[in-house]
Amino acid sequence: MRNGLKREKINSYDTIQDSNSKSKTDCRKSGIKKEHCIFEIMRLIIQRVKEASVSIGGETKGCIKNGMLLLVGIEDSDNEDDIGYLCRKTVNLRIFNDEKGIMNRSVMETGGDILVVSQFTLHASTKKGNRPSYIRAAKPEISVPLYEQFCNTLSEWLQKPVQTGEFGADMQVHLVNDGPVTIWIDSKNRE
Repeated sequence: MRNGLKREKINSYDTIQDSNSKSKTDCRKSGIKKEHCIFEIMRLIIQRVKEASVSIGGETKGCIKNGMLLLVGIEDSDNEDDIGYLCRKTVNLRIFNDEKGIMNRSVMETGGDILVVSQFTLHASTKKGNRPSYIRAAKPEISVPLYEQFCNTLSEWLQKPVQTGEFGADMQVHLVNDGPVTIWIDSKNRE
């Protein structure tokens, strides 16, 4: 409890309840400052690449040429709706150059490939001290099925297989960022 407010989990958003009142406020629809609400989200870092690969123990697991490298962080509250939104957004994102050199084409239009790498560190909290906390990242029993579902759904949207790393492995990721173009997307903050 902080400043007389009590937090309670409802759906995937926090609800704030004044301890002196029975009313509850949904953080999404209220004027409550963002720092007083905790939003649980699936995060993507999208990088437009000339090439990218992921290796495990010196062996290449996934490799692409022109396309996108996706770093994916998953939290407990992520679901099929988040996956559908992020996959649709990713394959339709116009970050590739057209014939005039303007970013106006999607990975589908260019025939590009996608490499997906799980990365729980996208949910690091650096609020206290100097060692990041990863408490908000989903546990493997939740995140592995969601990661696999994300990769399968993305393949369906892309209409060809995506390359992947190995969930939970110590991976070395190599890339040549094209531009550079790097975009961060959150499943619950759909700006």
